[in-house]
Amino acid sequence: MKTLGTERLLLRRWARGDVDDLYEYARLPDVGPHAGWLPHANREESLNVIVYGLMPSDYQWAIVLRENQRVIGSIGLGEDKKRSVANARALGYSLSKHYWHRGLMTEAALRVLHYAFVDLQFAQLACYHYEDNVASRRVIEKCGFSFEGVLRRCSQLANGVVHDDWCYSMTRDEYLHLHGG
Repeated sequence: MKTLGTERLLLRRWARGDVDDLYEYARLPDVGPHAGWLPHANREESLNVIVYGLMPSDYQWAIVLRENQRVIGSIGLGEDKKRSVANARALGYSLSKHYWHRGLMTEAALRVLHYAFVDLQFAQLACYHYEDNVASRRVIEKCGFSFEGVLRRCSQLANGVVHDDWCYSMTRDEYLHLHGG
C-alpha cells in the first residue's frame, strides 16, 4: 500500500496503535451515521474495525494530521456494490467532527483521486452520501464528481434506519480533464 501525502495530511496504512484515535472520533454520534455505520461502543470495537476491516485492505488509509500526528479520519477505495463493471471503485470517507469545515477531507479526497486515476488507472469512481449529509456532498462537488441521481431507500444501518443514497461518479477521462495527470 502506498503512503500518500498532501500539504497538511499523511495518508497511510492503518495500524493497531491507531485504536485510541479511531475510537475518539468513531464513538461520536455525529460521525458514523453520516458515513453508514453506527458509533463505536468501545475501544474493542474500534480495534476490530482496524484489524479486520481496515488493515487488510490495500486501499484504506488512515488520515493523519501532520501538525499533531493524530489519526483524524479514514478514506478508502472500496468495492462499488452498486456497479458490476470491472475497474470501478467507490470512494468512502469519514472525518473527526473536531476537524470538519477546514477543507481537510477535500484535500485527502483529491489526493486519493489522483492516485486512483493516474497511478492505478481505475476507469471510474463513485461516491455516495445520505440526503442530510451536506458536508459530504460539498466534498464530492468540490472534487468534480457528476450527480447521477438518488437511489431511494437503498441503504439500511444496523439500527434499522433506511436512507436514500445520493449517487455521483467520475470517469478517468473526466478526472484528467478537470485535474490533469
